[in-house]
Amino acid sequence: MASLLDKVSTLIKANLHYLVDQALKQNSLAVIDQYIREVENNLDKLEDAAATVGGQVKTLKRKFDEFQAKAEELDRNIDILLQEGREELAVAAQSKLNSTQRLADNYGEQHERQKVEYEKLLDAKLKLEAKLTTIKQEREEMQALLDLAKAKELTAKAISSLDDLVGAGDDDIGRLAESIRTRLDKASARGEMAATRLDAQMDEVLERTTIDAQLAERKKRLEIE
Repeated sequence: MASLLDKVSTLIKANLHYLVDQALKQNSLAVIDQYIREVENNLDKLEDAAATVGGQVKTLKRKFDEFQAKAEELDRNIDILLQEGREELAVAAQSKLNSTQRLADNYGEQHERQKVEYEKLLDAKLKLEAKLTTIKQEREEMQALLDLAKAKELTAKAISSLDDLVGAGDDDIGRLAESIRTRLDKASARGEMAATRLDAQMDEVLERTTIDAQLAERKKRLEIE
């Protein structure tokens, strides 16, 4: 799972300006097509992983609810047994409650960990899908740009980046290159803002989980239901 997220992170952070410039230098879309194939391949893996982990999250939540309900029932029964003076049965019930509560707590902790992992996978999937949409759109215009440059007999040697085309002295090519560059800048900025928001949300989730655990421990110490 970690290796998949590392690979996806590398693809998400890929500099689309660099890919476009490499395509221009090579006078070929091969480098862009290779990136698209890698993104699509890893998106499939992400979807499979997210489905698997998402299923585990549901299973762990169901198990937690099941054992927590049993623990609460045992807790009520112990009170009744003590009130009726049935000490031995209360001892047995308390022992069972202890083991049941441990299981519930264990499932609860696993659920929280897997839920965070699930959110990471969904986050990565959204970011990678956005990257794929952008590069596919730009690929079409890049093809048009290369065709136009070829038609106007601009040599590949004179083209090494969008900046070169913007300043090539041809209005048609300059406008098309500037349009691509502007959209790439916008997509990059949008991706950075989305990453900031998602990272902040993840921090809030993790902080809330820690706070809830701290309060639960405090309530236990104070014997608050």
